[in-house]
Amino acid sequence: MNTHNITLLDGGMGRELERIGAPFKQPEWSALALMQAPNLIADVHRNFIAAGAQVITTNTYALVPFHIGEACFRDHGFELALQAAQIARNTIEGSLTASPIKLAGCIPPAFGSYRPDLFDPTRVTDILSPLLRAQEALVDMWLIETVSSSQEAMAVINAVKQFSDKPIWLSFSLTNRHDLTLPLSLRSQEPLDSVIPLLEQLDTVLFNCSQPEEMEEAIRFTRLHNSDITIGAYANSFSEVKRTHDANAMLSSLREDVTPERYLSFAQRWVNAGATIIGGCCGIGPEHISALTILQK
Repeated sequence: MNTHNITLLDGGMGRELERIGAPFKQPEWSALALMQAPNLIADVHRNFIAAGAQVITTNTYALVPFHIGEACFRDHGFELALQAAQIARNTIEGSLTASPIKLAGCIPPAFGSYRPDLFDPTRVTDILSPLLRAQEALVDMWLIETVSSSQEAMAVINAVKQFSDKPIWLSFSLTNRHDLTLPLSLRSQEPLDSVIPLLEQLDTVLFNCSQPEEMEEAIRFTRLHNSDITIGAYANSFSEVKRTHDANAMLSSLREDVTPERYLSFAQRWVNAGATIIGGCCGIGPEHISALTILQK
């Protein structure tokens, strides 16, 4: 196992907020705590930094009309995104860690998680520009999260590049397979081959918000088609293959078998496959990130 130069991301903000008692529900998701209990956002960031995260992500994932409504987004989207970025930056500056902590500005799926069917390229810039403008001065890089289609990837990359020249990390979400012998695909059902042309425009590509079992194959595929690109993975622990409701309709249950120890075993395989950025998404907490620190030893 190659353990050199492994960068640890944080874990899932939303379910960690729920765990510590923050206001948390759909459709607002993690934005509700930002509106009602912003001090708890800082607590979650501190928990992940204390666990060993070297990159934390701004709590802007749900700051889109899909989650907070058109009127709230229009009237408060910019100021909420600015507040989220300031909380994260202040938490980093107040941390006592010896090594520097980077801040990733979250660029969320503008039309809801796992909903490529709702994607509207004509609205991407209007929705994302307040988030970009609010965070630009405070973040070190952009993390485009839970991208469900090649069309979405291209549109969001272009939107970010219009506003900023900071590094872009782009993260795809994969369809969770009941049968792991079936071909890998994006949430749009496009085969993973569809990402190959995009790799030439990126320095860093990741895979997130999919079950841990999907990641190793996606990493090996990416490394096969681009030997120079930086690759990362941060899975969730949703029981998604058993879910009967729409992804954004209610809170999904979490898998009990994705313990910190088992998550580490998955992550070790991701590193062996070529990943050098490892973290967690929904349901992956500080205890999981703490277990991952062994990857750096």
